[in-house]
Amino acid sequence: MNRSDVAAIIDHTLLKPESTAEDVRALVEEATQLGTFSVCVSPNQLPVEVPASLKVATVCGFPSGAHQPEVKAAEARQSVALGANEVDMVVNLKLVKEGAWEDVEADIRAVREATSGALLKVIIESAALTDEEIVACCRACEAAGADFVKTSTGFHPAGGATTHAVELMRRTVGDRLGVKASGGIRDAATAQAMIEAGANRLGLSSSRAILEGMDDSETE
Repeated sequence: MNRSDVAAIIDHTLLKPESTAEDVRALVEEATQLGTFSVCVSPNQLPVEVPASLKVATVCGFPSGAHQPEVKAAEARQSVALGANEVDMVVNLKLVKEGAWEDVEADIRAVREATSGALLKVIIESAALTDEEIVACCRACEAAGADFVKTSTGFHPAGGATTHAVELMRRTVGDRLGVKASGGIRDAATAQAMIEAGANRLGLSSSRAILEGMDDSETE
């Protein structure tokens, strides 16, 4: 993958709660210049005016995931109505830690049913989970109809993406689902490592610095 190829799998992200409409306009301008896949913003920023080359992603149940399924579904439905092409929902970590996998699946399915026509990514907060929980969570995501599994919100104290988690997630879902690495990716070497581990989407807030750190002719 060259630099342009990497840019084309980036969700250029701005999820700071104090972000303004002007910050989002700057995000869109930068994403357009860099050639990223999308911009990812908070639901309160929708709708977002973007050129045809960009998708709009947003988050749901963010950042804790500790919401009732009906609340997540309503939030996701409204976001899609306001122009979001993709929704990144946070899994219910209480249910994950309790091993209540049918309930985990039902939580995800509620959002899946509310986001017809939009792509659904499920944030599992992999740094807070055991390997066994990561595998089971990925299986629940697939059973519920998600399109992607995603490592992290970037807000959990346990940390963000690791190559180990990405490899495990990719091994679990195969080529049936996408894998998004997000959280703590701040340099080109880490971004490349995530791609090599199996990520086919990256959630980045430091997109320009990361892309500028790549040799366009030699990026693998």
